[in-house]
Amino acid sequence: MENTLFYNQLPVYDGSVSDLLGQPEVFTRIPSDWHILITDIKDSTKAIDSGLSQVVNLIATGSIIAALNIASEVKVDIPFFFGGDGATLIIPSTLLEETMTALEAHQANVQDEFDIELRVGSFPISAIYQAANELKIAKVRVNALFSIPVVLGNGLQLAERHIKSKYRSPQTTTKNEMALRLEGMECRWNKIPPPTHSDEVICLLIDAIHGSEQAMVFKGVLDKIDAIYGPHQNRNPISIPKLKLNTSLQKIRTELRTRKLRYGFMELLKEWMYTLIGKVGYLPHKSGQEYLAELVQLSDIFVLDGRINMVISGRSENRKLLVDYLEEEEKNGRLIFGVHVSEESIISCYVRNRKADHIHFVDGGAGGYTKAATMLKGKIKALKSS
Repeated sequence: MENTLFYNQLPVYDGSVSDLLGQPEVFTRIPSDWHILITDIKDSTKAIDSGLSQVVNLIATGSIIAALNIASEVKVDIPFFFGGDGATLIIPSTLLEETMTALEAHQANVQDEFDIELRVGSFPISAIYQAANELKIAKVRVNALFSIPVVLGNGLQLAERHIKSKYRSPQTTTKNEMALRLEGMECRWNKIPPPTHSDEVICLLIDAIHGSEQAMVFKGVLDKIDAIYGPHQNRNPISIPKLKLNTSLQKIRTELRTRKLRYGFMELLKEWMYTLIGKVGYLPHKSGQEYLAELVQLSDIFVLDGRINMVISGRSENRKLLVDYLEEEEKNGRLIFGVHVSEESIISCYVRNRKADHIHFVDGGAGGYTKAATMLKGKIKALKSS
């Protein structure tokens, strides 16, 4: 049980992520009997180019929600990482079987409803260590309401490569209503323009060339971003004035198709009325405004899983300064990066209740993370062939 509660018991670091990266002693090795779960949408770029970017995000979000719903029942905290078209989870062995069953149910439902293939796989952390790779984690508080995991080492990337290379599409998929664990999933916001002080949203992926230099390289990048864009809260692409609920039946129907195997017209109508009431009778009032303030703080806009993944808003002149810096670091052989620029962000949500027990997953418009990853993968391929 001690290993099962490993992440619960991990101390929370109260400084900045940049400061944390300068203190390797704060990071702890993840127990070898835990497992890495990877989900990834096959041909996600094609789906995004077909106008399904919000569906892609919702499917990826569902991967995390399924695991969190199972873990919360036994009061176990688990690290998770949203990637736009997929997700990474790190879980104890005690939750492996049930979580994989839930993810396979999500996979079958997604295939049936949207004709989209969600790849699902697991990889033991013991195999990471047997391959002489490292995987260390810390927990850092990014604001009063939200703490995130920070991972150093290339273990998650190794697991992802292995799972994708060994993955075979299921010959048949059987929808399992009892195993589909997506309670609390919502996706009812319009695409969100950047805050008034910004004119664009960028998705940024950064990989260190040498694993031994990860912490130093990432610290340099984060310090540069702070210098150009200002502190974390200043570059959050989500702001209250720009949040607008989408009350269309089509939007709600897409959400229901993702999280439930069966629903009827009356349930669709009930969810539509609930959303409409929220728009006119809840959000404009004090409790609704408090919820929106929490939503901004609980937006998941920064991931460090052995690679920097970030959604930030700012002005085009900020981006040009940052890209100049990244290109110089890339030329000097320290890092490689991918970037995508859009005029909006997309948000999908996990709401257990509206009193600080909710999480909001953010991507750039038009598949920002996926497009940035395509750029990064091209550079990795070129690097390996050189």
